[in-house]
Amino acid sequence: MGSTGRTVAELVQARWEDHRTGLRWADGALSHHDVTAGAAARAALLADLLSSRGEPHIGVLLDNTPEYPLWLSAAALAGVAVAGINPTRRGAELARDILHTDCRLLVTEQVRLPLLDGLELPGVRVLVTDTEEYEALLAPYADAEPEIARTVGPASRMLLYFTSGSTGAPKAAICSQGRLAAAGLSLVTHFGIRPSDTHYICMPMFHGNAVIADWAPALAAGAGVALSRRFSASRFLPDVREFGATYFTYVGRAVQYLLATPERPDDRENPLRVGFGTEAGAVDAARFEERFGVRLVEGYGSSEGGAAIQRTQGTPPGAIGRAAPGDDLAVVDSVTLRECEAARFTDDGRLLNGRAAIGELVNRGPSPFEGYWRNDEAQAERVRGGWYWTGDLFYRDERGYLYFAGRTDDRLRVDSENLAAAMIENIVARYPGVVAVAVYAVPDPVAGDQVMAAVAPAEGVGFDPPAFAEFLLAQPDLGTKMMPRFVRVVRRIPVTATNKVARGVLRGEGFCCADPVWWRPSGSAYRRLTVADVAALRGRFREHGRESLLHL
Repeated sequence: MGSTGRTVAELVQARWEDHRTGLRWADGALSHHDVTAGAAARAALLADLLSSRGEPHIGVLLDNTPEYPLWLSAAALAGVAVAGINPTRRGAELARDILHTDCRLLVTEQVRLPLLDGLELPGVRVLVTDTEEYEALLAPYADAEPEIARTVGPASRMLLYFTSGSTGAPKAAICSQGRLAAAGLSLVTHFGIRPSDTHYICMPMFHGNAVIADWAPALAAGAGVALSRRFSASRFLPDVREFGATYFTYVGRAVQYLLATPERPDDRENPLRVGFGTEAGAVDAARFEERFGVRLVEGYGSSEGGAAIQRTQGTPPGAIGRAAPGDDLAVVDSVTLRECEAARFTDDGRLLNGRAAIGELVNRGPSPFEGYWRNDEAQAERVRGGWYWTGDLFYRDERGYLYFAGRTDDRLRVDSENLAAAMIENIVARYPGVVAVAVYAVPDPVAGDQVMAAVAPAEGVGFDPPAFAEFLLAQPDLGTKMMPRFVRVVRRIPVTATNKVARGVLRGEGFCCADPVWWRPSGSAYRRLTVADVAALRGRFREHGRESLLHL
């Protein structure tokens, strides 16, 4: 999504003297005008604190408190970039994130101060928002008006947001004011967002999803924003009703957690009109709409902004949509660089030729990707041969509709065949006895991988191995190499701070974990994995020189 020539600062300034309710949270509210006034005060403070030469950045280490959108708006007015700091990071990794993004100011709160204990952060000033010292620091700027710094333009850096990866340190993707404003305005048009709407932000604001897909369109439309300090499945519906929320975004397994809450006869009595996000899956999206009466729209836009898919009228079930205007998207084999063949389906929409149809999504046209902060190597890996490589697996049907198949690092190699974890997850998710599924690779004793699945049964429902095996055998699109060799039964799927499956954790623990594990040594029957079985498996790995692959 390119720039429209508008800036986030202009969108902030447009809310001056708008006295409708603009921001709500558990125990308070501010009008749009008050939000803009608060942003103006913080922008004036920034101008004084960061008055030296250079292009300053600030780090924000906060939960979803009112201070977060206030500082985003202030940074836009002042022409300062915001680095969202992940509060689940610790020690040297946390210090690295702050220093790597050249933050000269770190905005945090008292509950997060212990995370900074013992960290060496030279040249970084810390502001603690919920203190008298902070209020006294802001007081002289209380009458500031929302003036836009002369240096601000569409190309001004607005965000440095970290993208999660399976290996190496997180990369800080750059997002300009022009691109963020364009994203917000585009979503306003796409979803028909009105000033009377209220956007419920329950995903963490240090992540791009909450800012780009939730806060920015609310700002662009003049809609209200309601904050949840952290995502809570049990608080979701009560919050939605209390705030009158009409729109929300989700990432990863958030939808599964909502579906796992006890059903109530009044679940459909809520003001929500639409949910917009990624990775819910067609099965869970249908369940969500049936239960809550709310349509979920699966979208796609790479975190870095290099490719986008838009859902339009007529998009088939399970598909995300077609390439956004200006994008030349293709699904290619990353080795041969040739386009993969078109997907073929059964009459009920199940993929028949996944092996030949699934490949990496690339944008062969002009890309709005704005780069990574101080990471030329990662940037060169992302843009190769003039193409933008998303790192995501897709397949495309004959009409050009695109279907998400997982991340490239979620690919498994079983008996020399490449499989996509998301494809297997979508099949296993049809099983009525589970509310959450994660599929991942564990090493094979001889070569390649074996398929392992973690399943979270519905509350009060046990795991029935024979019934589960019978269900899998009845799925026409589950290839023989796709059937999970190991099944881990968990109460809750482990996730990252952004509610994405923590596959690294699951892969690291493998089949040697505290949870019960069922396995299928041969044929289709599952049986409980015992201590003796683990010892025998370890022996096989040792025989083939692969014991180092086990985390025992």
